[in-house]
Amino acid sequence: MEIKLNGQATQIDATCSVGQLISEFYESSGKGIAVAVNQFVVPKSDWPHRRLSPNDHITIITATQGG
Repeated sequence: MEIKLNGQATQIDATCSVGQLISEFYESSGKGIAVAVNQFVVPKSDWPHRRLSPNDHITIITATQGG
């Protein structure tokens, strides 16, 4: 199925969860990452259970250090 990941059309498995998406596209275990699906923040505790749907808009933000 197709979703929008940070504004880019992306193909994923039809049964993909937020947790699986993070594992597939990001090397870290999710530390320092915030996820919103259709402009609603998904708490990290919900990542394994929150299934994605076709045409969902996912925004992933990673924390950076610096100043």
